[in-house]
Amino acid sequence: MSEAVVQHKADPSAPRTRFLPGRWFGRAIESDVFYSFRRSRLTMVAAAVTVLFFLLAISASILAVQNPFDPAQLQLMNSRIAPIWTADGQSPFLLGTDEQGRDVFSAILYGLRISLTVGVLGVLLSGTLGIVLGLIAGYVGGAVDGLIMRIADVQLTFPAILIALLINGVVKSVFGDRLDAMSTLVVLVFAIGLSFWVQYARTVRGSVMVEKSRDYVAAAQLIGLPAPVIMLRHVLPNAMGPILVIATINLALAIITEATLSFLGAGMPDTMPSLGTLAGEWWIVAFPGFALAALILAINLLGDWLRDALNPKLR
Repeated sequence: MSEAVVQHKADPSAPRTRFLPGRWFGRAIESDVFYSFRRSRLTMVAAAVTVLFFLLAISASILAVQNPFDPAQLQLMNSRIAPIWTADGQSPFLLGTDEQGRDVFSAILYGLRISLTVGVLGVLLSGTLGIVLGLIAGYVGGAVDGLIMRIADVQLTFPAILIALLINGVVKSVFGDRLDAMSTLVVLVFAIGLSFWVQYARTVRGSVMVEKSRDYVAAAQLIGLPAPVIMLRHVLPNAMGPILVIATINLALAIITEATLSFLGAGMPDTMPSLGTLAGEWWIVAFPGFALAALILAINLLGDWLRDALNPKLR
C-alpha cells in the first residue's frame, strides 16, 4: 500500500527567505572582522586611542584654555612657562607655554584638528583619484591603461614628501602672499592627495583586471548596463578590502607628511600651529611629538589589524 503524499500549500503571509550568496558572504566577513577585533586587545586599545584623538580635536574649542590662533588671547608675559607640575609651572597652563605665550595643551588640541583634517581630506582626495584612475585603467585597458600606469610608475620613483613639497612650492610661488590660512590648508590637502593616489590606482586596477573576466560582468554587459555602473556597482566592491587597508595606512602617512611640511616651513603658517610647527623648550617639543607619535602608532596598528582581518587566507 503506497503512502499518500500530502502537499502543503505555502502560507502567502509568511515571509519569503532567499539565499543570497553575496549577502551571506558579506555578513560572514563582518562577523569574522568583529570577532577578530574583540580578540585583539591591542587593536581595541589602538581604536580607543584613535577615537580619543578625534574627540579631542572635535572638542578643542571646549577643552582648550585659549585659542592659540587668536592673537588677542596671547600674552608675551606668559611665554616659556614650564609645565604645571614643575617648580616654575603656573595655572592654568597644564603643559606649559611656548615663546609666544600659547598654551601647549591648547596648541596640541588645535594642532590635532588641523593634522586630522588635512590627513582625512588628503586620503579622501587621493583615494577618489586613485580609485577612478584604477577603474578606468583596468576596465578600458590598452593605451589608456599604459598611460595611467606609466604616470604611476614615474611618480613611484619620487618620495611622497618630495612631490608634496614640489606641489606646495609651485602653488605658493604662483600665488605668493595672497594665500590665507584656509587656502594654505587646501593646498596641503591637494599636495598630499596627489602624493598617495598611486597605491589605490594599482590595487584597484589589479582587482578590476581579475573581475572583468567574470561571468557576472559579461552578463551585466549583455543586458546593456553602462560601463560606469558596472565598474562602481559590481567591480569596485570586490576591491574595498584592500582599499580600506591602504586608506588607514595612508592616513598616518598623510598626518606625518603634513607635520613634516609644517616643520620645514612649507605647511600651515605660524599663526595656525600644527603638531609639526611647535618647537622650542623641551616641553614644547616633547608633548606635541608624543601626541603625534601616539596617533600615528594607533592608526598603524589599526591598519595592520585590518589587513590581517580582511585577508581570506588568515580566516
